[in-house]
Amino acid sequence: MTAALAEQPPLDQVRRQARLTTALIATVIFLTGIAPLATDMYVPAFPSVAGDLSATATQVQLTLTTFFVGMALGQLIGGPVSDQYGRRRLLLAAVIVMTLASVVCALTPSIGVMMAARFVQGFAGGWAMVIGRAVIVDLARGARLVRVLNVIAGVGGIAPIAGPLLGAVILQLSGWRMSFWAVAALGVAMVVAVLVAVPESLPPQRRHGGGLRAFAVAGRQVLARRRYVGYVLVSGSGMGAIFAYVATSAFVLQSMNGLSPVAYSVDFAANAAGMTLAALVAARLAGRVATRKVILAGQAAALGAGVAMLVGALWLGTPLPLVIVCFFVLMTAQGLIGPNGGALASAEVPEHPGTGSAMLGFVTWVAAGVIAPIAGLGGQDTAVPMALLMIACTVLSVAGLVLARPAKAASV
Repeated sequence: MTAALAEQPPLDQVRRQARLTTALIATVIFLTGIAPLATDMYVPAFPSVAGDLSATATQVQLTLTTFFVGMALGQLIGGPVSDQYGRRRLLLAAVIVMTLASVVCALTPSIGVMMAARFVQGFAGGWAMVIGRAVIVDLARGARLVRVLNVIAGVGGIAPIAGPLLGAVILQLSGWRMSFWAVAALGVAMVVAVLVAVPESLPPQRRHGGGLRAFAVAGRQVLARRRYVGYVLVSGSGMGAIFAYVATSAFVLQSMNGLSPVAYSVDFAANAAGMTLAALVAARLAGRVATRKVILAGQAAALGAGVAMLVGALWLGTPLPLVIVCFFVLMTAQGLIGPNGGALASAEVPEHPGTGSAMLGFVTWVAAGVIAPIAGLGGQDTAVPMALLMIACTVLSVAGLVLARPAKAASV
């Protein structure tokens, strides 16, 4: 294995062959937006979906679960496979499959077909997302990697802002099926973007052969890195806190505090904008302020928001001003935690960028799928479970940062 690594071309030579261009970064941002768009655009239409397909509310909500499961598995498998066979062709195939699955969702005759199509859509979307991230890791290192990944997360934050609003507009002007036609159209645009802007960033000399056995070996090597596991915990726990908010914020703001759907959408967009702005600020700080300090600042803010929310839920009747402030602080803090944790995790395993990105993506979307239903266990009349999850996820994120503590001062 050492000899094989010695035969690989220097990283600088690889960078000369495939450069990290603005068009490439924009394409990866486009790819990362597919998950929130494919999810948020049709959430406002859940009642219509249930009526048209003669489905229960639970069955419609399960289309989210199958999407998240597909997303997690797609990232877990897509990264290692791209380590073996290269990035570009697999990325193209994933975007094409995702587009076709979106068409099936738009034409679905039953809720069962939609669940299956959503799984495929999530699987292909996760596959595309993890390969896009691996391309960035192939071509950037150190502070530049942190900066670029934060920019991707920051600009990509526009998708969760626009998704629900765009979905509501489509629902007003047409039907819920049009949301999936819109995602399919975006898929076609993604195919063109990948063809034009994404080079093959992993030449044959740097690929890892061996199929599933090599994947298992690479997975063990990646998971043996204490600091990598710690940073994955930082990022994955942050995603858990986000989905505790996503799953219950509508009940807390509308059912408990009487906010209108329009006002709720505006508040949701403002919180997503706060997270986006924080990620862009973190990108500017890369190389100037230690990334671990930026993460710690976000964790402190998120923990404060969780504690304040719990106090408000237990003793103050969950007042609207407190809820609005806590949600905004929580989501803004995640812009400092998630992207930076993910960037530092990737930096710990440069020899296995696809596998590293796959493990990170898998943990992130499993956290999303697990936390969302747990947050709603208390029903729509209490914010206590959500507040407890906000605190628990943040504490777990802090534990990950401690686990990833370097022996010497961090260099990024």
